[in-house]
Amino acid sequence: MSKKLVAYFSASGVTAKLAKRLADAVDADIFEIKPEKPYTTADLDWTNKKSRSSVEMSDKSFRPAVAEKLDNIADYDTIYVGFPIWWYVAPTIINTFLEQYDLTGKTIIPFATSGSSRMGKTNSELAPSCKGAILKEGKRFEENADEIELKKWADSIR
Repeated sequence: MSKKLVAYFSASGVTAKLAKRLADAVDADIFEIKPEKPYTTADLDWTNKKSRSSVEMSDKSFRPAVAEKLDNIADYDTIYVGFPIWWYVAPTIINTFLEQYDLTGKTIIPFATSGSSRMGKTNSELAPSCKGAILKEGKRFEENADEIELKKWADSIR
């Protein structure tokens, strides 16, 4: 049986709750992707073109530093990567996280939270950061998705 990991970045706590339910549903370990410099409310103000998140997302090469690195990534075959949708894609901290590791032979499965935005170009923007891995099509969930829905989805993508 393959070993699974749910790694997630959560700006407001919504993705964290979903990630924990997914980890329980698929019997996976869990790891929080934390920025080295935490985001403030002002940083996350997407209506302000000068806010930190807006500036980062306007430059797709920007890679926010991650506070901690997972020492045992080699132990995992399947990695679910969760995040809130920002500008119809994953926040660039997800690229930072993925680019820290040798992902050769691993299966990467994105999942996201958003009130209304879809996954957009998430996979095409994550693909260069997943060298050697199999990148599966991701899915956006409502914040109240339960373990049954998450397990059903996880089982359907194998």
